[in-house]
Amino acid sequence: MKAEFTAIIELAPEGGYWAICPEISGANGQGDTIEEAKDSLREAIELILEDRREDILRGLPKDVIRETVMVA
Repeated sequence: MKAEFTAIIELAPEGGYWAICPEISGANGQGDTIEEAKDSLREAIELILEDRREDILRGLPKDVIRETVMVA
């Protein structure tokens, strides 16, 4: 899945950077550099979305219709 999300990056008081994603509740990352903070945030977003997908799919009936929808 390919998608774009917003990364809000701030200097951390103890050094390095914090990053959050306003579109994905709970997604945050940190790193010594901006790139490390973005990479950490990217991993958090991937894990959260994967977990949510798996959680929802577990509860679906066997006869459900499952399709893919593309969003631009």
